Amino acid sequence: MSPQPSWITTLIVLPTLVPLVAAAVTLLAGRSPRVQRLVTVVALGIALTASCLMMYLTSAHGTFAVTIGGWDGHGLVGTPLGITLVVDRLAALMLVISLTVLLCVVVYAIGQDVRDGTTEQPVSIFLPSYLVLTAGVCNSFLAGDLFNLYVSFEVLLAASFVLLTLGASTDRVRAGASYIMVSMVSSLIFLAGIAFAYATTGTLNLAEMAIRLDEVPDGTRNALYAVLLVAFGIKAAVFPLSTWLPDSYPTAPAPVTAVFAGLLTKVGVYALIRTHTLLFPGGTMDNVLMVAGLLTMLVGIFGAIAQSDIKRLLSFTLVSHIGYMVFGIAVGSQLSTSAAIYYVAHHILVQTTLFLVVGLIERQAGSASLRRLGGLIASPLLAVLFLIPALNLGGIPPFSGFIGKVALLEAGAQDGSALSWVLIAGSVITSLLTLYVMARIWTKAFWRARADAPEGAMASSTASALILEGEDVLLSEREDVGRMPVTMVVPTMAMVAAGLALTLWGGPMFHFTDDAADGVIDRSQYISTVLQKSEAAMHPSGGQG
Repeated sequence: MSPQPSWITTLIVLPTLVPLVAAAVTLLAGRSPRVQRLVTVVALGIALTASCLMMYLTSAHGTFAVTIGGWDGHGLVGTPLGITLVVDRLAALMLVISLTVLLCVVVYAIGQDVRDGTTEQPVSIFLPSYLVLTAGVCNSFLAGDLFNLYVSFEVLLAASFVLLTLGASTDRVRAGASYIMVSMVSSLIFLAGIAFAYATTGTLNLAEMAIRLDEVPDGTRNALYAVLLVAFGIKAAVFPLSTWLPDSYPTAPAPVTAVFAGLLTKVGVYALIRTHTLLFPGGTMDNVLMVAGLLTMLVGIFGAIAQSDIKRLLSFTLVSHIGYMVFGIAVGSQLSTSAAIYYVAHHILVQTTLFLVVGLIERQAGSASLRRLGGLIASPLLAVLFLIPALNLGGIPPFSGFIGKVALLEAGAQDGSALSWVLIAGSVITSLLTLYVMARIWTKAFWRARADAPEGAMASSTASALILEGEDVLLSEREDVGRMPVTMVVPTMAMVAAGLALTLWGGPMFHFTDDAADGVIDRSQYISTVLQKSEAAMHPSGGQG
């Protein structure tokens, strides 16, 4: 293997380091919202550019790694100690998709004209916390050892609690308290898993652990896997560990809800993929994952049917579609893993877009409750912005949701087991019911006259308060419909376009996810790259650049 250039080492660190530095700068610039916004957008732009370059490099050359520190560990377990960051095709794709979403959402948030000192979203707190959240997300995808992954989760937890409770309203504090308690339980279980892993293998480096676990008795391996599955299952909102999500996300401001719904559960899904393929290949827990995936799909979508608030409805659909990703992980084939990776990328974009559209609906009509909404078809642009991601989520051809689901169903059919066929049936039912709940939103919020809504008068009385001054996009001439800032509409349109791009370039994207799936199933390149960099960090005179 040829030496790794030093500039690639810098590139790998940028998605984590730049947001952290920017968070410190924005915190110091708390009295200057304009500076905060500029620093935030520039930092996210730099991180996204670095991630796009890493996606190109991994596509062409495979896996890259860097070990920061590299202290000689002979006194402990004979291996180098340090922080290992690894970027392969899977990590690079997750970085690009996540940073695209984070950049669009922060522009959307700025477009909401959040002002320092308001009761809703004080910018001096919001943007630094948002950047810390970004650093935690990026580091989660790059982490090459369990403890670094744990630290990333804790960074996410701290920033998430601040963002969830912005404004300190009763509902937000209650939801934030529930979220923090569940997350702490998950963190304690994960910490116990880390201790168990270290006691079993003598290392927390994922590459070294993958080798040493092959020599561990099956019972011990399965017990360790079960502990990690519970910890990551809570993060990913896999049933029955998902009941916390619908009560936590809908109370937050629209940009916060969009980021949480689109990204945070996918960090847990990413950890499940990495654990399943790198540490515990062989399918010992596949049946458990299949049952969990099926129940996650069905329970989530049945919960969505019962909701009248769009935010809560979308939160339940979020849970249900996590089941598709667990389905792909559990089947364990190259095709199912590729389909799961593709579906993760699709769902991040589409779910985030839908929550951004709900924020526009609230500004437009004064409510997100189906009991109060109606007549939004008078706003054609808003109708289109909702309809495209709604059809995509429902899996209507030729959208990316359809492509991902067909690939998952094909992988299940190739597996051929009775449980796989049950999952295929559950997937089809979930997809049809998803289309039903999207159609329900469309008919009630857009086609129905507002006067026919049970509480339509309440929304009409508040809509006029949402009309803004300045450069806005007027979506209707009706006096009872609000206006939306250009900087809210444009990033939402960009997110819709990103979802369509995943459809239009579905072939090349699936080719990339195929390569990513090959890379995670065949562990050899990941392991050899990490161990070579660890050795070079411990003995730099004979290492790489």
